[in-house]
Amino acid sequence: MAEQTAPPESTGAPGAISAGPPGPAAEVRPDKPDAAVVRDALGVGIAVGLSGFAFGVTSAGSGLSLLQTCVLSLLVFTGASQFALVGALAAGGNPYTAAAGAFFLGVRNAFYGLRLSQLLALPRAVRPFAAHWVIDETTAVTLPQPTRRAARIGFTVTGLTLYVLWNLTTLVGALGAEALGDTDAWGLDAASPAVFLALLAPMLKSTTERVTAGLAVLLALTLLPVLPAGVPVLLSALAAPVVLFLMGRAKRGPGAGDEDDAVTQRKKGGRRS
Repeated sequence: MAEQTAPPESTGAPGAISAGPPGPAAEVRPDKPDAAVVRDALGVGIAVGLSGFAFGVTSAGSGLSLLQTCVLSLLVFTGASQFALVGALAAGGNPYTAAAGAFFLGVRNAFYGLRLSQLLALPRAVRPFAAHWVIDETTAVTLPQPTRRAARIGFTVTGLTLYVLWNLTTLVGALGAEALGDTDAWGLDAASPAVFLALLAPMLKSTTERVTAGLAVLLALTLLPVLPAGVPVLLSALAAPVVLFLMGRAKRGPGAGDEDDAVTQRKKGGRRS
Protein backbone atom coordinates (compact mmCIF):
# COMPACT_ATOMS: atom_id res chain seq x y z
CA MET A 1 0.00 0.00 0.00
CA ALA A 2 1.13 3.50 -0.68
CA GLU A 3 2.62 5.40 2.22
CA GLN A 4 0.20 7.61 4.12
CA THR A 5 1.30 11.09 3.22
CA ALA A 6 0.05 14.18 4.95
CA PRO A 7 -2.56 16.14 2.98
CA PRO A 8 -1.45 19.41 1.42
CA GLU A 9 -2.12 22.80 2.86
CA SER A 10 -5.21 24.56 1.65
CA THR A 11 -4.88 26.04 -1.84
CA GLY A 12 -7.96 28.15 -1.45
CA ALA A 13 -9.69 26.22 -4.21
CA PRO A 14 -13.09 24.64 -3.57
CA GLY A 15 -12.75 21.12 -2.21
CA ALA A 16 -9.08 21.47 -1.33
CA ILE A 17 -7.95 19.47 1.68
CA SER A 18 -6.47 21.57 4.44
CA ALA A 19 -4.15 20.13 7.08
CA GLY A 20 -3.86 23.36 9.08
CA PRO A 21 -3.32 27.09 8.78
CA PRO A 22 -1.44 28.13 5.63
CA GLY A 23 2.15 29.29 6.01
CA PRO A 24 4.94 30.65 3.84
CA ALA A 25 6.46 27.19 3.44
CA ALA A 26 3.15 25.45 2.69
CA GLU A 27 3.42 22.78 0.03
CA VAL A 28 0.84 23.20 -2.72
CA ARG A 29 0.05 20.41 -5.13
CA PRO A 30 -1.80 21.27 -8.34
CA ASP A 31 -5.27 19.95 -8.96
CA LYS A 32 -5.38 16.54 -10.62
CA PRO A 33 -7.75 16.10 -13.58
CA ASP A 34 -10.76 13.91 -12.84
CA ALA A 35 -9.89 11.69 -15.81
CA ALA A 36 -6.45 10.95 -14.36
CA VAL A 37 -7.96 10.03 -10.98
CA VAL A 38 -10.49 7.72 -12.65
CA ARG A 39 -7.74 6.11 -14.74
CA ASP A 40 -5.60 5.35 -11.69
CA ALA A 41 -8.57 4.08 -9.71
CA LEU A 42 -9.72 1.79 -12.53
CA GLY A 43 -6.20 0.40 -12.90
CA VAL A 44 -6.06 -0.62 -9.24
CA GLY A 45 -9.66 -1.85 -9.12
CA ILE A 46 -9.34 -4.05 -12.19
CA ALA A 47 -5.91 -5.45 -11.35
CA VAL A 48 -6.88 -6.51 -7.83
CA GLY A 49 -10.49 -7.37 -8.61
CA LEU A 50 -9.45 -10.13 -10.99
CA SER A 51 -7.72 -11.96 -8.13
CA GLY A 52 -11.16 -12.76 -6.72
CA PHE A 53 -11.03 -15.75 -9.07
CA ALA A 54 -8.23 -17.24 -6.95
CA PHE A 55 -10.30 -16.77 -3.82
CA GLY A 56 -13.31 -18.47 -5.39
CA VAL A 57 -11.22 -21.46 -6.39
CA THR A 58 -9.48 -21.67 -3.02
CA SER A 59 -12.70 -21.31 -1.05
CA ALA A 60 -14.52 -23.98 -3.01
CA GLY A 61 -11.50 -26.25 -2.75
CA SER A 62 -11.46 -25.84 1.05
CA GLY A 63 -15.00 -27.23 1.29
CA LEU A 64 -17.15 -24.10 1.38
CA SER A 65 -20.28 -24.14 -0.74
CA LEU A 66 -20.92 -21.78 -3.63
CA LEU A 67 -23.32 -19.73 -1.50
CA GLN A 68 -20.89 -19.50 1.43
CA THR A 69 -18.07 -18.43 -0.86
CA CYS A 70 -20.10 -15.69 -2.51
CA VAL A 71 -21.52 -14.41 0.79
CA LEU A 72 -17.98 -14.09 2.16
CA SER A 73 -16.99 -11.83 -0.72
CA LEU A 74 -20.19 -9.82 -0.54
CA LEU A 75 -20.18 -9.18 3.21
CA VAL A 76 -16.55 -9.46 4.32
CA PHE A 77 -14.88 -7.95 1.24
CA THR A 78 -11.30 -7.82 2.48
CA GLY A 79 -9.14 -10.21 0.53
CA ALA A 80 -6.46 -11.01 3.11
CA SER A 81 -9.04 -11.89 5.77
CA GLN A 82 -10.99 -14.06 3.33
CA PHE A 83 -7.89 -15.95 2.24
CA ALA A 84 -6.80 -16.41 5.87
CA LEU A 85 -10.22 -17.82 6.80
CA VAL A 86 -10.51 -20.36 3.99
CA GLY A 87 -6.81 -21.25 4.26
CA ALA A 88 -7.18 -22.14 7.94
CA LEU A 89 -10.35 -24.12 7.25
CA ALA A 90 -8.69 -25.98 4.38
CA ALA A 91 -5.85 -26.97 6.72
CA GLY A 92 -8.37 -28.45 9.16
CA GLY A 93 -8.29 -25.58 11.63
CA ASN A 94 -11.00 -24.82 14.16
CA PRO A 95 -13.65 -22.49 12.65
CA TYR A 96 -13.39 -20.12 15.64
CA THR A 97 -9.61 -19.91 15.32
CA ALA A 98 -9.93 -19.31 11.59
CA ALA A 99 -12.50 -16.56 12.18
CA ALA A 100 -10.28 -14.96 14.83
CA GLY A 101 -7.34 -14.82 12.44
CA ALA A 102 -9.51 -13.25 9.74
CA PHE A 103 -10.86 -10.73 12.25
CA PHE A 104 -7.44 -9.55 13.41
CA LEU A 105 -6.28 -9.13 9.81
CA GLY A 106 -9.36 -7.00 9.13
CA VAL A 107 -8.84 -4.71 12.13
CA ARG A 108 -6.38 -2.61 10.11
CA ASN A 109 -9.30 -1.31 8.05
CA ALA A 110 -10.65 0.48 11.12
CA PHE A 111 -7.47 2.54 11.29
CA TYR A 112 -7.76 3.31 7.58
CA GLY A 113 -11.28 4.54 8.26
CA LEU A 114 -10.09 7.05 10.86
CA ARG A 115 -7.81 8.65 8.28
CA LEU A 116 -10.20 8.49 5.34
CA SER A 117 -13.13 9.95 7.29
CA GLN A 118 -11.21 13.21 7.63
CA LEU A 119 -10.23 13.36 3.96
CA LEU A 120 -13.58 12.38 2.46
CA ALA A 121 -15.91 14.12 4.94
CA LEU A 122 -18.88 12.16 3.61
CA PRO A 123 -22.47 12.80 4.76
CA ARG A 124 -23.51 10.74 7.78
CA ALA A 125 -26.09 8.79 5.79
CA VAL A 126 -23.42 7.57 3.36
CA ARG A 127 -20.70 6.64 5.86
CA PRO A 128 -22.01 3.15 6.82
CA PHE A 129 -22.03 2.14 3.15
CA ALA A 130 -18.65 3.72 2.41
CA ALA A 131 -17.13 1.93 5.41
CA HIS A 132 -17.61 -1.38 3.59
CA TRP A 133 -15.17 -0.18 0.93
CA VAL A 134 -12.43 0.93 3.33
CA ILE A 135 -9.66 -1.50 2.38
CA ASP A 136 -6.00 -1.39 1.37
CA GLU A 137 -6.59 -0.48 -2.26
CA THR A 138 -9.13 2.31 -1.75
CA THR A 139 -6.91 3.80 0.94
CA ALA A 140 -3.86 3.67 -1.34
CA VAL A 141 -5.69 5.50 -4.13
CA THR A 142 -7.44 8.06 -1.89
CA LEU A 143 -4.61 9.32 0.34
CA PRO A 144 -2.32 10.83 -2.34
CA GLN A 145 -5.09 12.90 -3.96
CA PRO A 146 -4.56 16.69 -3.78
CA THR A 147 -8.19 17.74 -3.22
CA ARG A 148 -11.26 16.38 -1.47
CA ARG A 149 -13.05 16.07 -4.83
CA ALA A 150 -10.23 13.94 -6.24
CA ALA A 151 -10.13 11.86 -3.05
CA ARG A 152 -13.85 11.14 -3.27
CA ILE A 153 -13.61 10.20 -6.95
CA GLY A 154 -10.63 7.92 -6.33
CA PHE A 155 -12.31 6.22 -3.38
CA THR A 156 -15.65 5.72 -5.17
CA VAL A 157 -14.26 4.46 -8.48
CA THR A 158 -11.76 2.12 -6.83
CA GLY A 159 -14.30 0.77 -4.36
CA LEU A 160 -17.05 0.25 -6.93
CA THR A 161 -14.78 -1.35 -9.55
CA LEU A 162 -13.09 -3.62 -7.06
CA TYR A 163 -16.31 -4.67 -5.32
CA VAL A 164 -18.09 -5.59 -8.56
CA LEU A 165 -15.13 -7.39 -10.11
CA TRP A 166 -14.10 -9.17 -6.90
CA ASN A 167 -17.57 -10.64 -6.44
CA LEU A 168 -17.99 -11.58 -10.10
CA THR A 169 -14.62 -13.32 -10.27
CA THR A 170 -15.29 -15.03 -6.92
CA LEU A 171 -18.43 -16.54 -8.46
CA VAL A 172 -16.57 -17.59 -11.60
CA GLY A 173 -13.73 -19.10 -9.56
CA ALA A 174 -16.10 -21.06 -7.33
CA LEU A 175 -18.03 -22.39 -10.32
CA GLY A 176 -14.78 -23.26 -12.07
CA ALA A 177 -13.54 -25.15 -9.03
CA GLU A 178 -16.69 -27.27 -9.02
CA ALA A 179 -16.17 -28.07 -12.69
CA LEU A 180 -12.51 -28.97 -12.14
CA GLY A 181 -13.31 -31.33 -9.29
CA ASP A 182 -10.35 -31.97 -6.99
CA THR A 183 -8.52 -28.64 -6.85
CA ASP A 184 -5.57 -30.21 -4.99
CA ALA A 185 -4.78 -32.25 -8.10
CA TRP A 186 -4.36 -29.00 -10.05
CA GLY A 187 -2.15 -27.38 -7.44
CA LEU A 188 -4.63 -24.54 -6.97
CA ASP A 189 -4.07 -24.56 -3.23
CA ALA A 190 -1.05 -22.37 -3.97
CA ALA A 191 -3.29 -19.62 -5.36
CA SER A 192 -4.15 -18.19 -1.94
CA PRO A 193 -0.61 -17.60 -0.61
CA ALA A 194 0.60 -16.45 -4.04
CA VAL A 195 -2.08 -13.76 -4.34
CA PHE A 196 -1.61 -12.72 -0.72
CA LEU A 197 2.14 -12.28 -1.22
CA ALA A 198 1.53 -10.33 -4.42
CA LEU A 199 -0.70 -7.91 -2.50
CA LEU A 200 1.66 -7.66 0.47
CA ALA A 201 5.05 -7.28 -1.24
CA PRO A 202 4.54 -3.75 -2.63
CA MET A 203 3.55 -2.51 0.84
CA LEU A 204 6.87 -3.49 2.45
CA LYS A 205 8.81 -0.30 1.72
CA SER A 206 10.79 0.35 4.89
CA THR A 207 13.38 -1.79 6.66
CA THR A 208 11.12 -2.10 9.69
CA GLU A 209 8.27 -3.46 7.58
CA ARG A 210 10.50 -5.98 5.80
CA VAL A 211 12.07 -7.22 9.03
CA THR A 212 8.65 -7.52 10.66
CA ALA A 213 7.27 -9.49 7.71
CA GLY A 214 10.31 -11.80 7.68
CA LEU A 215 10.06 -12.50 11.40
CA ALA A 216 6.31 -13.12 11.12
CA VAL A 217 6.92 -15.68 8.36
CA LEU A 218 9.64 -17.35 10.43
CA LEU A 219 7.35 -17.58 13.47
CA ALA A 220 4.48 -19.00 11.43
CA LEU A 221 6.64 -21.64 9.73
CA THR A 222 8.28 -22.63 13.02
CA LEU A 223 4.98 -23.02 14.87
CA LEU A 224 3.07 -24.63 12.00
CA PRO A 225 4.12 -28.25 12.76
CA VAL A 226 3.33 -28.02 16.49
CA LEU A 227 0.16 -25.90 16.73
CA PRO A 228 -3.35 -26.26 15.26
CA ALA A 229 -4.04 -24.63 11.90
CA GLY A 230 -4.76 -20.91 12.21
CA VAL A 231 -2.96 -20.44 15.54
CA PRO A 232 0.52 -19.83 13.99
CA VAL A 233 -0.93 -16.95 11.95
CA LEU A 234 -2.31 -15.33 15.10
CA LEU A 235 0.96 -15.72 17.01
CA SER A 236 3.00 -14.36 14.10
CA ALA A 237 1.46 -10.96 14.92
CA LEU A 238 3.90 -10.87 17.86
CA ALA A 239 6.60 -10.04 15.32
CA ALA A 240 5.48 -6.40 15.19
CA PRO A 241 5.99 -5.46 18.88
CA VAL A 242 9.22 -7.48 19.03
CA VAL A 243 10.76 -5.66 16.05
CA LEU A 244 9.61 -2.25 17.29
CA PHE A 245 11.10 -2.93 20.73
CA LEU A 246 14.45 -4.11 19.34
CA MET A 247 14.73 -1.23 16.87
CA GLY A 248 13.87 1.24 19.62
CA ARG A 249 16.65 -0.20 21.78
CA ALA A 250 19.09 -0.03 18.86
CA LYS A 251 18.32 3.66 18.23
CA ARG A 252 18.82 4.55 21.87
CA GLY A 253 22.26 2.91 21.89
CA PRO A 254 24.03 0.82 24.55
CA GLY A 255 24.61 3.73 26.94
CA ALA A 256 21.09 5.12 26.78
CA GLY A 257 20.00 3.38 29.96
CA ASP A 258 22.87 4.89 31.97
CA GLU A 259 22.09 8.35 30.62
CA ASP A 260 18.43 7.98 31.56
CA ASP A 261 19.42 6.99 35.10
CA ALA A 262 21.71 10.02 35.36
CA VAL A 263 18.92 12.35 34.19
CA THR A 264 16.52 10.81 36.70
CA GLN A 265 19.01 11.28 39.53
CA ARG A 266 19.57 14.94 38.57
CA LYS A 267 15.82 15.57 38.59
CA LYS A 268 15.47 14.00 42.02
CA GLY A 269 18.37 16.10 43.32
CA GLY A 270 16.78 19.26 41.94
CA ARG A 271 13.49 18.50 43.66
CA ARG A 272 15.24 17.91 47.02
CA SER A 273 17.02 21.26 46.80
